Amino acid sequence: MQEPRRPASFLASVTGESEARLCAELGADIIDAKNPAQGALGALPGERVRAIRAAVPAAVPVSATIGDPSKDPDDVVRAARFMAAAGADVIKVGFWPLRHQEAVVRRLEALTHVRLVAVLLVDEGLDLDLIAPLRDARFAGVMLDTADKRVGALPERLSEDALAQFVNAVQSQGLFAGLAGSLRAEHVPQLLALGPDVLGFRGGLCRAGARTSGIDAEAVRAVRAAMASPEACEAAPASAMAPWQPGRAV
Repeated sequence: MQEPRRPASFLASVTGESEARLCAELGADIIDAKNPAQGALGALPGERVRAIRAAVPAAVPVSATIGDPSKDPDDVVRAARFMAAAGADVIKVGFWPLRHQEAVVRRLEALTHVRLVAVLLVDEGLDLDLIAPLRDARFAGVMLDTADKRVGALPERLSEDALAQFVNAVQSQGLFAGLAGSLRAEHVPQLLALGPDVLGFRGGLCRAGARTSGIDAEAVRAVRAAMASPEACEAAPASAMAPWQPGRAV
């Protein structure tokens, strides 16, 4: 019998414990610790990540970004270990896909007790050849995101065919596929049809859509309602949440 499919997971990026608590209470599946004032993948201080982890139920996974992409493998490994020690269940590592960051990927392969998610910033294009090395380095999944939030949302930057190709390429390697990048509630139906495992939001959850302003409860509710549509239940694989669960090995 075919395994039933489950809804795509709703990832909410937050800057502190009050936002984390609100988003978890309103139905976010994954709480993502991020400093939007410091770039697309800006890192929060370790004590803030600890406070976020403590603010939400233990069953709700917490991810953390470590800063925008770096070509220095030592810096990336150090930052990933730091966020894991701060209590993050999953560490998100950024990459510019066309800048040959295989050395960073190879170094991260040694972090056998840290669950890693790659975030490919698509502003300069998308290279799917990085997916296989990420699989070999035991990454749990790969997400797309945008660095320059002024240019438009992810569905306005990449065609539907390109997004579908990404989702299929990642899932065919046994990894989960996530989409993010200035997403709003109105993007959800179109993206769910592509079958991603995770959709990530920050600006679309904030007052006036400004990612550096506070979380707006009504915006969170709107995204949660869109994510709970019938399309969501039909789209994502049953294992969508598994790599994010606290205490689960990758």
